[in-house]
Amino acid sequence: MRRADRLMQLIQILRDGTLHRAHDLAKATQVSLRTIYRDMETLAASGVPIAGERGIGYRVTAAITLPPLNLTMTEMEALHIGLSAVSHSDDAELSSAARALSAKIDGVMPEDRSRAPSGGFAIYPFADAARGFQHLPSLRQAVRTRQKLELLMQNETRTVRPLQLDYWGRLWTCVVWCEAHRDFDEIRVDQIDSLRILPSLFVDEPGKSLGDFNRLKG
Repeated sequence: MRRADRLMQLIQILRDGTLHRAHDLAKATQVSLRTIYRDMETLAASGVPIAGERGIGYRVTAAITLPPLNLTMTEMEALHIGLSAVSHSDDAELSSAARALSAKIDGVMPEDRSRAPSGGFAIYPFADAARGFQHLPSLRQAVRTRQKLELLMQNETRTVRPLQLDYWGRLWTCVVWCEAHRDFDEIRVDQIDSLRILPSLFVDEPGKSLGDFNRLKG
């Protein structure tokens, strides 16, 4: 079960307002007690009104009316671009609310980020991450149409084959095959200074495809 699905299941169990022991929650969701403790901390940090503690039990202290949502990667992109814009507005209350909402979204993102570069992306500074949003439409187009890209990053120009965009809690990365380095790389989109879609297309070649990358990481 995905973490987001498990968190929603826990909310559904707890929303009756009664006290539920961690052991029972762990049995209902088929996870360990340690995972339940971590999930309770995540729900509380995300704004769910959780009351209780280890050894006693947990309950929700207020009604929850927001239904579960299934968002596509594109919808997540649109949501975070909007939150970025509002977070930099002159309205302090709206800016604070945008940051709080972003933190809640991060709290229920999938926990399996084994391929994410290090750095704690769930709490990555919002303004830094927002710098990369401008490149997402071009990156998405290049991945879809299988066109090579010319990237300028840290005073280095690189020609790459964009293979996949990944989202890691407010920060985006792109899996590429770098023609100069002759190797795969996961580049942080916010570190791209500029990019240009090249007219040349690419096809899968042995050792250079997304499948090859996944096998190496698996």
